[in-house]
Amino acid sequence: MARSMIARRQQAERERIQAYDATLKRVRRAARPAPDFNKALAEAKAGFAADAIRDPSAWRPRMKSRDAARLRLAAARHLYARYAVAPSLEAIWIDQGGLDIDEVRLRKGWYIIAARGGSLYKEGAGKWLTRKEVHRFLNPPGELSFEAAFWQAVARSYTDDLGVALRIARSKIAYKPRRQLAFWREVVQFFAAHPAPIETIDDLVDYLSACRRRDRHYSVKGRTLASLERQMHEWHRDLATIQRIEAARRRALQARARAGMPAEPEGGRWAGSGLADWSWKPSAKEPRARREEYVVRQLSSAAELVAETRAMRHCVSTYAAKCIAGSASIWSLARRGAGKAERLLTIELDRHDRIVQVRGFANRPALPDEQKVIMRWAKARGVVSG
Repeated sequence: MARSMIARRQQAERERIQAYDATLKRVRRAARPAPDFNKALAEAKAGFAADAIRDPSAWRPRMKSRDAARLRLAAARHLYARYAVAPSLEAIWIDQGGLDIDEVRLRKGWYIIAARGGSLYKEGAGKWLTRKEVHRFLNPPGELSFEAAFWQAVARSYTDDLGVALRIARSKIAYKPRRQLAFWREVVQFFAAHPAPIETIDDLVDYLSACRRRDRHYSVKGRTLASLERQMHEWHRDLATIQRIEAARRRALQARARAGMPAEPEGGRWAGSGLADWSWKPSAKEPRARREEYVVRQLSSAAELVAETRAMRHCVSTYAAKCIAGSASIWSLARRGAGKAERLLTIELDRHDRIVQVRGFANRPALPDEQKVIMRWAKARGVVSG
């Protein structure tokens, strides 16, 4: 028996509702899990359970947050805190990114000491900070990172200008390792006495880091902001020159590879002359001469050529292309004595190890005593003098 129009409409409505319900089931989000308080407590207790001042089982959080970091911080407050502390100390429970195990443990330990009301100066921070600096670290102006809070405390020992101290604390100095604290404290003192924008401080910090890597005794004492900026710009020019030379070296390597020729040495160097470096100690009777040693060594990298250019105030770095191509080699004559080395001459040889030119500081000619040393080296190594 044929269905009535009303029955057909009712059936169509039921099918539409069923299809709609099926769609809702497919797109409906799964129920959010309940906050994992047990996990937060376990993470907060790890390694510091003996320092807890409250029973973990007594924690009755009224939190709807499911954010693991916020839960972990709340658990740490329950376990260790009698007093509120600055966000810079609490941050370790929120994010540990980029920190090694020892640093994580140190920061958690400092939080626990401060939150329990202990003496942070006596129980750890005194190794790096004075009493007054510890107080300033624990009470930073506004919300700062742990690193910025530490360095603003140091900076405020050298300046009463909070703005200057905060610029220093927010610069790249904040991320320098505490094992180099003596040097960077000196740098902080310098910028407290010579205020500069953060951008300038950051640029100079890069330069000072390079200076420190080259010479662990490097110091900013006695320097001015203008002199440091001038040296930094020279350093940037040197880096640009090195990059250009390195680019030329890589192009030469690619050309050698395409031609099936042997590869050059590793480490950004070129093969250069096959002659070995040379040294000679005078046998003169004078005490000074007996302590001296003359050394001739080949410069076979971009950094060495640029350093020779900077020290001798000439343009030997422009000879890099000839060195890379194998048509020339550059040598440096230095005198060592009393623990110091003094550059005397720069020597260019052609591909047949013949002396092309010899120049001293600012392109001066070789002195008579220096010429004698050059002749001795040439004879020992089979170099043809010009």
